[in-house]
Amino acid sequence: MSRPKKHNPISNFELSNLKGTLIAVVMIRLARVGARKQPYYRVVVIEKDRARNGRSIEVVGTYNPRTSPATVELKHDRIAYWRGKGAKLSPTLENLVTKNPAAAPVATVPEASAPAPTAPASAAETVSGPAAA
Repeated sequence: MSRPKKHNPISNFELSNLKGTLIAVVMIRLARVGARKQPYYRVVVIEKDRARNGRSIEVVGTYNPRTSPATVELKHDRIAYWRGKGAKLSPTLENLVTKNPAAAPVATVPEASAPAPTAPASAAETVSGPAAA
């Protein structure tokens, strides 16, 4: 007697079909995880018809309205990825994203192209000139 297969809700969720379009309607919204009268939210990617705190596909940030000012931590790259796949933002999350834009990438100079620091000349070299090799 074989056991029946367990239903895996993510297996029914296919991000793309042959045309590359979104099959299931996906939203990025807030899920409350705080205690009573102490709200704390996760920013989650979730199917639209699931419950507010239902099983999410991915957690892409947090929001704590109790701090002054409110603390918002977002993974902007992941939000952009899911929006590219057709996910919609909730109205509240749209406000949070616009008020907390992604930081501009900092331009860094690779170590190979940076000029090498010159060592100060030793006292012996300055008095008698450069040493013969």
